[in-house]
Amino acid sequence: MKLKDKIAVVTGGAQGIGEEIAKAFAKEGAKVIAVDMGDLKYEEKNVELYKLNVTDVDGCKKFYDDIIEKYGKIDILVNNAGITRDSMTRKMTDSQWNQVIDVNLKGVFNLVRYVGPQMEKVGGGSIINISSVVGVFGNIGQANYSATKAGIIGLTKTWAKEFARKGVPVRVNAIAPGYVMTDILKTVPQDLLDKFASMTMLKRLGQPEEIAKVALFLASEDASFITGQTIQADGGMRL
Repeated sequence: MKLKDKIAVVTGGAQGIGEEIAKAFAKEGAKVIAVDMGDLKYEEKNVELYKLNVTDVDGCKKFYDDIIEKYGKIDILVNNAGITRDSMTRKMTDSQWNQVIDVNLKGVFNLVRYVGPQMEKVGGGSIINISSVVGVFGNIGQANYSATKAGIIGLTKTWAKEFARKGVPVRVNAIAPGYVMTDILKTVPQDLLDKFASMTMLKRLGQPEEIAKVALFLASEDASFITGQTIQADGGMRL
């Protein structure tokens, strides 16, 4: 029970990678609040849903106040909510750019601005930001997405310094997954999936459960001396 009695928040926790992270945390003893705009796609007794659009500044403040009032603290925050609106740069609309920036970057800031200082106050915590290999390598047709995922890496390094500057063990790390078999990829033609797999040293795609295991490690005391890092869980991908 690596997370016994911990209060964990997982954005985008209704499905996909967020679902697996929420379930992994719950099975290790945490009380998990899955933040999402949709309904949960699974049942887990230690996971509760809180409907929230992370781009809503006032809504994020209310969410934070509600959780603190109910549980008194937040020990773990996983910023997993994200969207794509892919397009070549010459064709990308303002709407496509702004939507991705708002959810993937501003949405992360909207919660950390409250949760980070709270972790300082209570004496520690773990923030895990879900980036992407696209934020490390870039990718054609994803200028907006890669900008946000690279930005998350920068925020991770900055917050690791900010929230621990007084000697409080608030750890901030990022995970940069490669291609992972979520529902989105299940709609992709097999020949493309095979191509993605061939781009990794392990010659296969990842599973959401594998990313959840990395998140569990970073959330637990097993990673007590790790902060400001980005772990690429990508099977050795070469873009």
